[in-house]
Amino acid sequence: MMDYKGVEQRCQEKTMIGIYGHWAASIVGDESPVNSFRNSKWTDVEAWRLHAKTKLEERLARPHIGPTPRVAVEAQYTYDNLYIEELSWQLPYGPRTRAVFLKPAAANGRLPAIIGLHDHAGNKYFGKEKITRLGDTQHTMMVKHQDRSYGGRSWANELAKLGYAVLVHDAYAFGSRRVLVEDVHPIPGSPSDPGSDDMADIQAYNQWAADHEHIMAKSLFCAGTTWPGVFASEDRVALDILSSRADVDAERLGCAGLSGGGLRTVFLAGCDDRIRCAVCVGMMTTWRDYLLYKSHAHTWMVYVPLLPKELDYPEILGLRAPLPTMVLNNWQDHLFTPTEMERADQILRKVYEKTGNAEHYRCSFYPGPHKFDQEMQQEAFAWFDRWLK
Repeated sequence: MMDYKGVEQRCQEKTMIGIYGHWAASIVGDESPVNSFRNSKWTDVEAWRLHAKTKLEERLARPHIGPTPRVAVEAQYTYDNLYIEELSWQLPYGPRTRAVFLKPAAANGRLPAIIGLHDHAGNKYFGKEKITRLGDTQHTMMVKHQDRSYGGRSWANELAKLGYAVLVHDAYAFGSRRVLVEDVHPIPGSPSDPGSDDMADIQAYNQWAADHEHIMAKSLFCAGTTWPGVFASEDRVALDILSSRADVDAERLGCAGLSGGGLRTVFLAGCDDRIRCAVCVGMMTTWRDYLLYKSHAHTWMVYVPLLPKELDYPEILGLRAPLPTMVLNNWQDHLFTPTEMERADQILRKVYEKTGNAEHYRCSFYPGPHKFDQEMQQEAFAWFDRWLK
């Protein structure tokens, strides 16, 4: 018999889709998804990884980009004891991708290298600038952003100073890769593209870009791909470029990012084993958390149709097991439910324990809101030192 009392109690809890929330959650259920390594059907790690990654690639429907593009060096100089190159490359579509490469000015030989994945933060006008600093002056919005999110530091620069080569590129729809209003079929109320770095103009553009996200996601679905699939393809191109450099050790590659950068870490590190060490910051929970409580707080860039029945969200990152993986969370992060952050930690911990490599996974919780502050950076950088140096 159906437990009507239990159904009634669940229906009284408010969800993002009202009374339908727990019914929707029951479609996936509480059991380990079919491609989860926690599922008792899987005992062989390599057989599981091959199967689950193949299915993930099907769901992502990554667009084919072609061969690695030619990279142009737009500028090179030293700043704050760092050697810096401003780079660009042209993909088969869209504007040129702009990027920054950093390493210690006095460095010699091949260095361990990190793909620095910038955040979302509701600001698509900027990209790589969010986690780098290229001179004594910064845009006021980036100064405030780094104060709020990164303890007042450009973490890509700080990591480079510790002996790493770091590449930071503009993600799809951000910075140099952003969608220009003038190129879009007219939508009522659209602003003009910012003609300057005026904050009011940039804020108007960012609001327009936020309102445009559902259109972009729907259009990508209609094209037979997904936003995470586009990210994964373009971030792999950046990884190709970084790993091919003569001053980089292609056997010692890592990636890290906060928020939207954490999301990209999940998919890049989960899909590509060239990432030998990964740090996901402020972007770890479960599909159930998104479904019931927090979908309104997140970008359209998160979602992959049908995947939740095959892998829970943390298990995308878990596909890299037993390769070293760190997750950093904040207890007062408004983007996630604490109990689901803890549940995501338990899921990843079980995956690594089952591979026999529990010490290759670490998760830490910090007090405070959504951030990657200096204390968290210190733990992340030490994790990279442990596995890449």
